[in-house]
Amino acid sequence: MEKEENSLTCRLLDLPWEDVLVAHILSCLPLKQLVSLQRVSKHFRALIQIHFTKCKSFNPVEESIPKEAFIFMMKDNKVLQKLCLQSCSYWLTDHDLLPILSQNQRLLSVDMAGCVGLTRHSLVALSLTCSAHLRHLFLANCSFVDGVSLRSLADHCGELRSVNLAGCRQLKDDAICYLAKKCAKLTFLSLALNGNITDESVEEVAKNCRNIEHLDLNCCLPVSNQSIRTLGEYCPRLQSLKVKHCHQVTESSLEPLRKRNVLIDVQPLPERARLSHVLQFTPFVNLQFPCDDGANVNKREQPVRRVEPQQWGQCEVSCVFLFCLCLSRGVSNPKCRKRHFGPKIQKNEFF
Repeated sequence: MEKEENSLTCRLLDLPWEDVLVAHILSCLPLKQLVSLQRVSKHFRALIQIHFTKCKSFNPVEESIPKEAFIFMMKDNKVLQKLCLQSCSYWLTDHDLLPILSQNQRLLSVDMAGCVGLTRHSLVALSLTCSAHLRHLFLANCSFVDGVSLRSLADHCGELRSVNLAGCRQLKDDAICYLAKKCAKLTFLSLALNGNITDESVEEVAKNCRNIEHLDLNCCLPVSNQSIRTLGEYCPRLQSLKVKHCHQVTESSLEPLRKRNVLIDVQPLPERARLSHVLQFTPFVNLQFPCDDGANVNKREQPVRRVEPQQWGQCEVSCVFLFCLCLSRGVSNPKCRKRHFGPKIQKNEFF
């Protein structure tokens, strides 16, 4: 009986390593458990090492990964396709990254966002090594990205589909225009948080990247209506546009995009808000209109009808006319104010 029980017992390491354990079990475990598992025994350490060697995606959920663990996981891997380095951003340098890039030439997606310890050498090495396969590149808040490194990227990685350059403040119009001409297949581009980006860059993106679907221009202060209209004219596939804090972009250029169901992060001003903007310098105006009830009513005793805030949208033109009439009749005089427009009220009554 004991021999039969022993023959029926199956241990975890008795299963096929690459076909079963690596492919279907270890791939479902989080990184922290994998690191703990490799400390159990030499056999488990060898198994985990095979798993990291066959791993095609490195995108850990953990907030930070020690340098030793990262080097252990990546040292023998030559099949990586997706590499996310945000969990290593606080210590990662060119010396640590360049060997990994040199042995993984089929990378499709690389995320270097926030890696402050890197220099332009890593970006140039990436563009030279993975030129034929790289499709997605995220460089948000990477201060090392400049015009030289971006031009190298554009020259060698013409098949890029998405590029995130948010917060790369060294970049100017000439580099962005060069990228747009060389990488015409872009569908996603973020130029947010860069005050150097002007209408020239946006128009060049619109004219060269006709397949652009998502464009982020948040806090690009020089951008104006001119480039947004060009974007709407040349980019029929545009799905979303972010222009928050772009104060020169108004509803006149955004309205045609809204009609095409383009998702815009700035809501249009309601009619009441536009009227409030007009009346922001008139804190003591009583919006009242004479009514036509009673033909024999004395003009001085003619009843008045107060316009409620919810009705402002219906009488916006009349309200603006009344505002101009107030100024022309001298509402600063209390007697004149009371005679023509009733008693003085506070602005808070309407706003």
